[in-house]
Amino acid sequence: MMKQLKYRTVLRTAITAGLIAAAPLAAFAAEPLKVAFVYLGPVGDGGWTQQHDQARLALEKELGSKVKTTFVENVPETADSERVFRQLAADGNKLIFATSFGYMEPLQKVAKLFPNVKFDHVNGFKTAANISVYEPRFEEGFYLIGVLAGQMTKSNSLGFIGSFPIPSVVRNIDAMTVGALAVNPKIKTKPIWVNTWYDPGKERQAAETLIAQGVDVVAQNTDSPASIQAAQEKGTYAFSIDADMSKYGAKAQLSGSTEDWSGYYIAETKKVMEGTWTGNRHTRWGLKEGMVVMAPLNPAIPAAAAKVFEDKKKAIIAGELNPFGGPLKDNAGVVKAAAGKVLPEADFNSMNFYVEGVEGNVPK
Repeated sequence: MMKQLKYRTVLRTAITAGLIAAAPLAAFAAEPLKVAFVYLGPVGDGGWTQQHDQARLALEKELGSKVKTTFVENVPETADSERVFRQLAADGNKLIFATSFGYMEPLQKVAKLFPNVKFDHVNGFKTAANISVYEPRFEEGFYLIGVLAGQMTKSNSLGFIGSFPIPSVVRNIDAMTVGALAVNPKIKTKPIWVNTWYDPGKERQAAETLIAQGVDVVAQNTDSPASIQAAQEKGTYAFSIDADMSKYGAKAQLSGSTEDWSGYYIAETKKVMEGTWTGNRHTRWGLKEGMVVMAPLNPAIPAAAAKVFEDKKKAIIAGELNPFGGPLKDNAGVVKAAAGKVLPEADFNSMNFYVEGVEGNVPK
């Protein structure tokens, strides 16, 4: 009897000790993964930042209590961003999304200080063991914008409001022009540069300037709906970027190239949870993967024009059409891709020329 009591006592002690030891492990296992987002603009900008934040909310909805997200908005592409990244890493965030091109150099510095933190950087080109890069195939959406613009213009003069003359923005000007020329060999594109991502006043002024110069269709690579509003007031057409901005100009907006980041953010977060996340990657998703999404077509677009748009879209998704497939020349007549070839990767990544049909030269 005494032996049985001693055995039960030892057993109870062992079980209790086991429970005590397991308690911290259980608590640790239930700890949510902390994921942070750094935004260039305000979450209510109606475009770029808004779309990233909608994807953050979709991530929370998908993974629930398994994640805890936070964001910092209005972070300039200066040394201030380095301070923000450093603080977020020190606060225990294990995955940080840097959602603007200009964060590239600050991110490189901070990543070296926090080797156990994973960083995902949009539109950059520098990776590391704990930095991966992601970007949409913007050129697919802008090619389709061009297909519509080339059919809807009466003046054969298209306008483009550029933010900064970096390769990804120059690519969009070129892709739109290539798409427009595919359906209308008479078009010309006038670019105008505002040297800002988000400044509604400058964006509106740029749109009004282009319209005054005879442009009747305006596209943009800036973040606010100001150009849509200007086109609505002037009775011309426009295209949104990043988000559907038709509520700001239902008659003016023909369509737009928007992004849905949620699939990527969810996939990357799951990789961190599963221990399969890796650095030194460059991911490009487009129409096929659902990262590039075209805004609804304006009912004013004729059925025949809409069909051309849909046919081109299907061809891109099927891999049968590359916006930068040859024959492709710059606006000085130099061949950049021969017939049957596509623009070389090096030229694509460092795009610093205008294709034929675009007026002027890329600013240095």
